Amino acid sequence: MREKNRGLALFTFLIFLFLLGPLLIISVTSFEPGTVLKFPPQGFSLRWYENIFEVEMFMETFKTSMIVSLAGNLLALALGIPAAYALSRFQFKGKSLLNGVFISPVLIPGIVMGFAMLKYVIITYQLPIYAGLLVGHTVLMLPFIIRVIASSLSNFDFAIEEASLSLGAGRLETFFKVVLPNIRSGIIAAVLIAFLESFNNVDISVFMTGPGVSTLPIQMLTYVENYFDPTIAAISVLLMIITAIFMFIIERLMGLSYFTKR
Repeated sequence: MREKNRGLALFTFLIFLFLLGPLLIISVTSFEPGTVLKFPPQGFSLRWYENIFEVEMFMETFKTSMIVSLAGNLLALALGIPAAYALSRFQFKGKSLLNGVFISPVLIPGIVMGFAMLKYVIITYQLPIYAGLLVGHTVLMLPFIIRVIASSLSNFDFAIEEASLSLGAGRLETFFKVVLPNIRSGIIAAVLIAFLESFNNVDISVFMTGPGVSTLPIQMLTYVENYFDPTIAAISVLLMIITAIFMFIIERLMGLSYFTKR
């Protein structure tokens, strides 16, 4: 029995090493003082973290990524909250089909989705680059918004809503004053998850960007093609820290059990 437990512990350790090892290597190499990415590093320096803020293209693409992610998040919320409410609150014909349509952007490979949007949305309607990015990222974030908010609504007692309606409140007033405050943590978690998915996206963004307009992940790929210094490792560490902070907030708001119930 002890040998089995030791074997399981060793197997678990190897799995974690396989998953976290590359992240640890990237984190360590970001402090390399030299001009070439090396592991193990030959010293300790923060020069490449400073270089992030000195390279103009990183700052410009960071602003673009922020604008697209935030604006797309607002649009996805405007569409996703009513959709999640309708799917959770009512029973109607075609509900399963509609739910599948909303979730489909997650199931379809990103490269296929990006190419399809480029061909049938961007080229067909001659959308500007920023508009195309906004549409693409809104579609990308919508399934996460709907999924998380629907999970939150599954724990909401709709009898409270009925009580509010019976006391004379209108349906819209009840929705904004009773339903939304009770799923506030779910909405915040949905926003954070969707933001991370949008901000770090590559496969769809690569089809939506164009001359003079790019997102931070795409610019990072372009930078790697021309330079081999630890700047990208430094950016990666910062993005990992931001992601870890967001996931900690999501866990505190909802807990991982919310994402395994439905």
